[in-house]
Amino acid sequence: MKKRILFVDDEPKLLEGLQRMLRPMRQEWEMRFAQSGAEALNILGKEPFDVVVSDMRMPGMDGAQLLAEVKRRFPQTVRIILSGHSEKEFVLKSVKTVHQYLSKPCDPETIKSVIRRACSLSELLDEGPIKELVSTITSLPSLPSLYFEIIEALRSPDVSLQKVGEIISRDIGMTAKILQLVNSAFFGLPRQISNPTQAVTLLGLEVIRTLVLSIHIFEQFDQGKQKEGSLEHLWRHSIRTGILAKGIAKEEGQSHPVMDDAFTAGLLHDLGKPLLSTNFPERYREAEEAMRCGKIPAWEAERQIWGTTHAVVGAYLLRLWGLPDSIVEAVAFHHCATERQEDSFSPLLAVSVANVLEHWTEATEDLSGVQPLRDHLERSGLGDRFVRWIDVCRQIGESETGASKHGSNPLCG
Repeated sequence: MKKRILFVDDEPKLLEGLQRMLRPMRQEWEMRFAQSGAEALNILGKEPFDVVVSDMRMPGMDGAQLLAEVKRRFPQTVRIILSGHSEKEFVLKSVKTVHQYLSKPCDPETIKSVIRRACSLSELLDEGPIKELVSTITSLPSLPSLYFEIIEALRSPDVSLQKVGEIISRDIGMTAKILQLVNSAFFGLPRQISNPTQAVTLLGLEVIRTLVLSIHIFEQFDQGKQKEGSLEHLWRHSIRTGILAKGIAKEEGQSHPVMDDAFTAGLLHDLGKPLLSTNFPERYREAEEAMRCGKIPAWEAERQIWGTTHAVVGAYLLRLWGLPDSIVEAVAFHHCATERQEDSFSPLLAVSVANVLEHWTEATEDLSGVQPLRDHLERSGLGDRFVRWIDVCRQIGESETGASKHGSNPLCG
């Protein structure tokens, strides 16, 4: 089925140029063109569209106002802004409304790539309420302790970029949002960024201060919606999985970008869980009960209840936000890496192994639950590395245990 794309710009010549430039996409896309926000809303009110791409500066209703209204009235529609570099202030103000940003002038390959990536994975997330929920999310709440830590740090006149990046890299929501911004086509970076500290450095301290203190792109979790300690447990598991995945990548002699991808994918691999648990608490409890009664993994119980899993939900949001493909893939398939037929090392493999090992204690020595993964590694020619990866993760766990004020083992979670 063709994707339906609506382009909005008040300049007729620009729209004509887009029509000519994107004519080869007619077999894949059904495209409409509107010259104002009001016209765009009228078109959207009559027929559904998968994506709206709007210019930022338009008389009457600007692009940010239009996409805010699209978010309210047509939440499942992907929202993309087209803006010039001189309009950075407007772009920052639209950060709670827009999924992705394109920079003027924009070549057809960039437009096609951004729209295709934003639309992918949608077939895996069929249930309307969940897709609608994920499409409306503008930020992911943070742990209260880390939220207050970043606020306090940014109010300090002499805080360093390194310190801010270190705080952000310990939080699932902050990391995802900062990477969404730095990886947008608006900034035109030569490669995608997966290291949150590097992202902070590229955006700059004043931009981060504006986003956090003035625009309030971060928020704290309402812990009244969660079981006591459940958020802290999830964050500990996520951070440890990221650390272990990076350690495995390092052991395999991977480059720094691959190690960064492995860490960030590990940190974000379970972000779908808080999205489901906080927005669908009753059904999430049903999934937990199905998991306990049936003695099945959480993702299998989620599939019984929703027809999808926290892995797909999280990956769908990250894809909407334009994060690197390797991270989206690792988040989407970290429970089913054996079905991906990989025969080489990747962040997906690192996260899959790290996630499994993080769930097992050193004391039990029981790795029977990872037999499918172990078999897959054997078929991929990586079976001899598995025992070494276990040792690496144990060494990291011992190191973290010594450094942790909580005295907990990263392999116990």
